[in-house]
Amino acid sequence: MVKIKYMHMRKRTSLILFSIYLFGSFTSFAYAEIKVGLVLEKSGKDDKSFNASAYKGLKRAEKELGVTTKTVEAPDNDAYESLQRALAEKKYDLIVAIGFHQLEAVQKNADRFPQQKFLLIDEDAKKPNVRSILFDEHEGCYLVGALAAMHSPSGKVGFIGGMDVPLIRRFQMGYEAGVKKINPKAQMFVNYLGVTGEAWNNPPKAKEQALDQYNRGADVIFVAAGNSGLGVFDAAEAQKKQAIGVDSNQNWLKPGYVLTSMLKRVDDAVFDAIKLYKDGKFATGLTKLGLKTKSVDYAMDENNDKLVTAADRKKLEEIKAEIIAGKIKVPDYYLIKK
Repeated sequence: MVKIKYMHMRKRTSLILFSIYLFGSFTSFAYAEIKVGLVLEKSGKDDKSFNASAYKGLKRAEKELGVTTKTVEAPDNDAYESLQRALAEKKYDLIVAIGFHQLEAVQKNADRFPQQKFLLIDEDAKKPNVRSILFDEHEGCYLVGALAAMHSPSGKVGFIGGMDVPLIRRFQMGYEAGVKKINPKAQMFVNYLGVTGEAWNNPPKAKEQALDQYNRGADVIFVAAGNSGLGVFDAAEAQKKQAIGVDSNQNWLKPGYVLTSMLKRVDDAVFDAIKLYKDGKFATGLTKLGLKTKSVDYAMDENNDKLVTAADRKKLEEIKAEIIAGKIKVPDYYLIKK
């Protein structure tokens, strides 16, 4: 009798332990930590532009989705491969690479770690484990170009690009087309800051170029140059003229002198990709985002609502609708250069 009772207790104990094991395994799976690594360009998370937008999306995911994150900033273009590799070796679930400079590094690491998932912004890696995102920036640039022309009594406007690469030529082409939509006779001043990555982080040179354009008569300058754009805003304030920011909403940097900003919602793209990963819906391949997906636009807030009139906005919304409907074909440097 004692022996039977002992065996019964032993079986019951085993069942309890097995149940605890199953519950523990389930909860461990359900609350498995998701780790996301973000690799930024040299200008870093404080550039108040492109990289800052990506970092904003990452921190939003950390707060709202409960993911664990790590951000690294490359000291130069040669560091991307090793930084990505280090995150892969530490078993980060998703590695987010910001900027076209990282294309080659992502391709190499995608081959080296075929089970690793990557997100690449601004290039198409064409790898089975990479989600690549391209923005139709030229559409947003067309809108801010139209606005620049509306605010240019002299018919003279400027553009300052960072690194002279096809991506920024695409910005310029869209902007110029928008200007000419409003004023076909408008005069355009164009400068680029360089042909290396240093062009994204040179505010003094950008200020010098902007002062020259303003002195030549430009009323508005659109700058697409990362952290260098801060120099253009300083020049706009000094000359009591207007500038247009890029990527992030930069209206707040010099209220009254930043007419608007060409928004490129890298923050949303990063957040959405992380959420898809967490939900088990992460898809690789190429995704294109533009006006139709509300991924590019012009920025409005309390810092520029007195600069951009209701009539301006009405006209811009009309143009936006025509672009989305295909009635306006915004010239694309990527297509023309082919």
